[in-house]
Amino acid sequence: MRLILLGPPGAGKGTQAQFICKHFEIAQISTGDMLRQAVADNTALGQQVAGIMKAGSYVPDDLMISLVEERIHRPDCQNGFILDGFPRTLPQAQALQSSDIKIDFVLDIDVPDDILIKRLSARRVHSGSGRVYNLEFNPPQIHGQDDVTGEPLVQRDDDKEETVTRRLKVFREQTQPVIDFYKQLDVPPYLHVNGNAAVSKVQADILAAIGR
Repeated sequence: MRLILLGPPGAGKGTQAQFICKHFEIAQISTGDMLRQAVADNTALGQQVAGIMKAGSYVPDDLMISLVEERIHRPDCQNGFILDGFPRTLPQAQALQSSDIKIDFVLDIDVPDDILIKRLSARRVHSGSGRVYNLEFNPPQIHGQDDVTGEPLVQRDDDKEETVTRRLKVFREQTQPVIDFYKQLDVPPYLHVNGNAAVSKVQADILAAIGR
């Protein structure tokens, strides 16, 4: 099973990607996590993209394509994978479509912008583990503290409301052409799922759309 997972920031792609990977026993390729780790490790790529990410903009296509192509050829992707956060631009989608990489489905999880802003601006993260909380929907047991370690939670720069608004604007401008591109293709099939629902409902809708 090889899937492309589309959707705006905060649509629940990460949560659903974990579910899909466990269900189908495939690897998750999250470009966002890969880029954040590169920044944290202060790699050459991380130094290039740190300022871009902080501003809420997207990393240039050539850097993203190189990163993803290298990742797909690792051993853990032999049984399949899900691309979470890629492609985000039309050139990325076209490059992927013209490659030898076979994709079974394009899954688009969509949520209205006002709900996304509310979700993302309330998100808090435990830096050490990556555990994610939401002050409204999934709050920590003690305000501002990780449930496991008790360490402080942080709000990522790209989750602040003004940055979220910019991220969504960039997403709609850059990624809508990607959605339109896949809609007009017969292969891979384009599947749309409403992400403004309970996690379990979205999961059931995904499996129904895929036909599993």
